[in-house]
Amino acid sequence: PCPPALGEGSAAGPTSDASILFPLQQHSCFSFRKLWAFTGPGFLMSIAYLDPGNIESDLQSGAVAGFKLLWVLLLATSIGLLLQRLAARLGVVTGLHLAEVCNRQYQKVPRIILWLMVELAIIGSDMQEVIGSAIAINLLSVGKIPLWGGVLITIADTFVFLFLDKYGLRKLEAFFGFLITIMALTFGYEYITVKPNQEKLLKGLFIPYCQNCGTAQLEQAVGIVGAVIMPHNMYLHSALVKSRQVNRANKREVREANKYFFIESCIALFVSFIINVFVVTVFAEAFFEKTNADVNAVCVNASSPHSSLFPNNNQTLEVDIYKGGVVLGCYFGPAALYIWAIGILAAGQSSTMTGTYSGQFVMEGFLNLRWSRFARVLLTRSIAITPTLFVAIFQDVEHLTGMNDFLNVLMSLQLPFALIPVLTFTSLPSVMNDFANGL
Repeated sequence: PCPPALGEGSAAGPTSDASILFPLQQHSCFSFRKLWAFTGPGFLMSIAYLDPGNIESDLQSGAVAGFKLLWVLLLATSIGLLLQRLAARLGVVTGLHLAEVCNRQYQKVPRIILWLMVELAIIGSDMQEVIGSAIAINLLSVGKIPLWGGVLITIADTFVFLFLDKYGLRKLEAFFGFLITIMALTFGYEYITVKPNQEKLLKGLFIPYCQNCGTAQLEQAVGIVGAVIMPHNMYLHSALVKSRQVNRANKREVREANKYFFIESCIALFVSFIINVFVVTVFAEAFFEKTNADVNAVCVNASSPHSSLFPNNNQTLEVDIYKGGVVLGCYFGPAALYIWAIGILAAGQSSTMTGTYSGQFVMEGFLNLRWSRFARVLLTRSIAITPTLFVAIFQDVEHLTGMNDFLNVLMSLQLPFALIPVLTFTSLPSVMNDFANGL
């Protein structure tokens, strides 16, 4: 028999300001109304799969390896879905997020180490958001706003989102859904414009191969994993699911909550995966095995002011977020450049709040330290902006985008510090009761 609809008996216990009640319904195995009530945390979580670091990794893998690494992207996203499901289950079953469980289960030294590692990952993610937004603002202003000016502008945007947060969780979730829609439309436009080879796309997705690959392609494969699976995202998702009121004394309600959160996560990560595929295939089709001389000739013919970025030699083209927009503009017209920049700006802005929320939950969970969001954001954003601002002022855009590659490596190094706790706790009956994993 189907479990009773969520909401029946959920009034037991206090509901926080952020908690969302579920629609009262008759018994049913599946309800779109209940799925809609659960929709939100998964899409907020999925934004981390679309930040500027991911976009940079996507375009580089397409330009360096063509369609050959799409299966790595699919595999990394699938593993990410499994880990996000475990994190969400931990939050639903225990009523605690991952940082709070770590605080209860670990002694002081490992607890402090875990906190420092997660904070490092959050700051790294924040730096990627700053870099992406600054580059997008520079491209949209046709270079009139320098990179350091774009970095400074990103100081203000976080506080705008904090102001937005005061209008309620559902409105904030809707706004981030809007930003994801912008990314889908902008990168989808590039996909339709370039028209990638569909046969190569399907082969790259479902056949694990990498013919004639070398060190450069291997580095991109590892970079994809580091860019897709974000360590602090597991802490975030385990906390976001607490915004839905569930009667944890009722196992059927808990089981049903786990089901709907998993369905929502599948939908959200499928959308993020499609957007990532758009970016990989655009650069795989248009710029794989292109040389600097090829691009330079096209940019000169198009009278692009950025043609000097590409020396007239036979070296293989190397692209990043900035150059990616430029080459799209040279090959497919100015509209492609501006639409690309809008997509990057949406990616950068959307990842702002996920870092803000992650930082708040991690600090409160590990340290029992409750700061205001304003103070919390001021601290982490200052730490993230300082090195980025110095590079933007004293170096060039290539050094700024090169930081993205370093930060993707940093993310992959931080993964064990999130994976070990979430895999451990979700398998312990003492933590998960009847919902512990078998492995």
